Amino acid sequence: MNLAKYVDHTLLKPEATKEQIKVLCEEASQHDFASVCVNPYWVSYASDLLSDSDVKVCTVIGFPLGATSTATKFFEAKNAIDNGANEIDMVINVGELKSKNYDAVEADIAAVVKASHPEAIVKVIIETCLLTKEEIVKACELSVAASADFVKTSTGFSTGGATVEDVKLMKETVGDKAFVKASGGVRSLEDAKNMIAAGADRLGTSSGVTLVSGEGEFSGY
Repeated sequence: MNLAKYVDHTLLKPEATKEQIKVLCEEASQHDFASVCVNPYWVSYASDLLSDSDVKVCTVIGFPLGATSTATKFFEAKNAIDNGANEIDMVINVGELKSKNYDAVEADIAAVVKASHPEAIVKVIIETCLLTKEEIVKACELSVAASADFVKTSTGFSTGGATVEDVKLMKETVGDKAFVKASGGVRSLEDAKNMIAAGADRLGTSSGVTLVSGEGEFSGY
């Protein structure tokens, strides 16, 4: 197994500078990570920097609250893909999910999927720290129904990040119909091992270099 290909090398801080984005892309290329994950403003720049590598450019839509309009999310996704994004990580409308307005949640996801496929894959951030177990299951089911490619635990900007328990529940819910991304708080090799063992197919982390520096210990997973 190649641990690096699990990593979405992430820098989403609002104060991130152009030089820091450049370093992020250089590290991703050097270690052959799955992608870099950057805010939409930096997509074109990251795409240019990574044009000679197989590292994908991932960006975030409706981030970090998920409370922008569906039309705005649709436009954001289209614009990001036009600028070179290969992967779209969108935030669901958490309030509508908790209000049990499931048609609206599914339609919101489906709009981003429509804007993105086939040029880019879609990962649906459900923000597990704000949800009950029943709501996590429902969010995963709605994501699958909307033809999303991944369900993702967290933005990393709310009250908590990925947990092994939530990743396992998400994987059990989606089965082979979607992949799972664990994001938020994945900072050590042990964290990575535990998330992958629970069912994570991708890891969103700003600690990718730290993770792969200990890859020798990762054999057996």
